[in-house]
Amino acid sequence: MAATLAGVPARPRRLLASRRTRIGILYALPAVAYLLALFVYPIFSTLLLSVQDLDGSLTLHWYADALTGVNLSVLFTTLRIAAETALFSLVIGFLLANAISRLRPLPAALAMLIVVVPHFISALVRTYGWIIMLGDKGLVNQLLAGLGVPGAPYQLLYNEIGVVIGTTAMMLPYTVLLLYGVMRGVDRRLLAAAASMGAGRLVIFRRVYLPLVAPGLATAGLLSFILALGYYITPALMGGPNQTMIASLINQQVMKQNQWNGAAAEGVILLLLTFAGLLLVKLVSSLGEAKKRSAS
Repeated sequence: MAATLAGVPARPRRLLASRRTRIGILYALPAVAYLLALFVYPIFSTLLLSVQDLDGSLTLHWYADALTGVNLSVLFTTLRIAAETALFSLVIGFLLANAISRLRPLPAALAMLIVVVPHFISALVRTYGWIIMLGDKGLVNQLLAGLGVPGAPYQLLYNEIGVVIGTTAMMLPYTVLLLYGVMRGVDRRLLAAAASMGAGRLVIFRRVYLPLVAPGLATAGLLSFILALGYYITPALMGGPNQTMIASLINQQVMKQNQWNGAAAEGVILLLLTFAGLLLVKLVSSLGEAKKRSAS
């Protein structure tokens, strides 16, 4: 019969008695303390605050308030803009990543540098850059007017068009990086083999190339959607009252209305949406790996 000490089986007790295990636990303590202090505690506090009434009693009133009226409209607006951003960043990112993946290593590295470097510039600076470019007398409208496009200058700011343009530009580096890695891993010999068997370009793209990069497309689209859900700076500066997103609503509730409980409920809803997106990303990645294993 295995010896036990206070209900602890012998094997875990032997592991704890190991010097290497004790040193490993000692090294892990700072990281665990860091995660508890800066991640677990704030999330738990936010969750607790979202189910407390002003007098400290437990209530679901703040969630009901977050899912009705204007707040629900803001949630739908956030989901719609995030979906539009994911779609456009996926389309543009696919074209860019596909073109770059066909280049030789040195030109491809330079092209990726051009894509990634703007990401290291402050999001605030980049947003103001887009505001200057999309204004009535900005570069885009001047170019459209110079080309004689009817209706120019267009209203490209302080509406949903401006928000989607801005957020798409912010999400594009993530999409290109993900898709470039997936496309670089595609075995071009499969495409050549399909062409040698008489398949046209459209058939090769639809039946060979697209299925191979489909998991990467799904992951990149979901990642863009998740990041756009909680984006604050660009929608706040380039959107109007009808483009208020959930991050801006939380900011208003905290800074202007001093309504921390309602803001906490909105934050928990946003967190749940983010977790759902991450689970989808994990599921898509697992399905992609399973498909690769079955194909090999």
